Amino acid sequence: MTSICQISRSSLAFIYCQDFGIAGKKMDVCSEEEQTEDYLFKIVLIGDSAVGKSNLLARFARDEFYSNSKSTIGVEFQTQKIDINGKEIKAQIWDTAGQERFRAVTSAYYRGAVGALLVYDISRRLTFENVGRWLNELHTHSDMNVVTILVGNKTDLKDAREVTTVEGKALAETQGLFFIETSALDSSNVSAAFRTVVEEIYHILSRKVMASSDLNKQDPASLSSGRTVVLQGEENDKVDQTQKKGGCCSS
Repeated sequence: MTSICQISRSSLAFIYCQDFGIAGKKMDVCSEEEQTEDYLFKIVLIGDSAVGKSNLLARFARDEFYSNSKSTIGVEFQTQKIDINGKEIKAQIWDTAGQERFRAVTSAYYRGAVGALLVYDISRRLTFENVGRWLNELHTHSDMNVVTILVGNKTDLKDAREVTTVEGKALAETQGLFFIETSALDSSNVSAAFRTVVEEIYHILSRKVMASSDLNKQDPASLSSGRTVVLQGEENDKVDQTQKKGGCCSS
């Protein structure tokens, strides 16, 4: 199977706007104006309700935290620009409620995703035990090799911890995921979690382009904005403590 790590902004915007009934509205995702990023990656946040997905996104995108945060209704997204090797990456990060009554948006939510943060709450063991179910859903509705990091959130609740760091690392290693523990409350490792996913997607894309017989004379960072790149399979390198076995756009 092949998949597309970067598709044209106009195509991506059309898919997103069409799926959620907002075609034609003046929104950043639906407009080509003032979009100067070199790459656009869709990343999804998944995991049980109330594990802190929305606050992780709020902390990363706006450096905000909501102590009285309510459950997400439907689907929300934020965009954040990240510089990698001098190139501007726009991460479009999607957040949805981890509740069954919102599963009707599942297919559209995962469509086109090249990265995922699978979040559990270290103070609620059940959210950790449900990681397998979320992985199954991710793999059902997206590429099997989407770049995924397992995130143990709420490390500020150390006295209430029910899942050890060792357990989190072990599960990540078993599933071939990256792993990190975070706290949206005190900002610990939040940026690192998102950057790990974005950087790995970019590095895989770069390696694929370098290896391509059609593009082997081009610097992958020199591809024009909006260029569609279809990538073939490759084994990724070991990063940090865990190994991502597949990665985005592997066959």
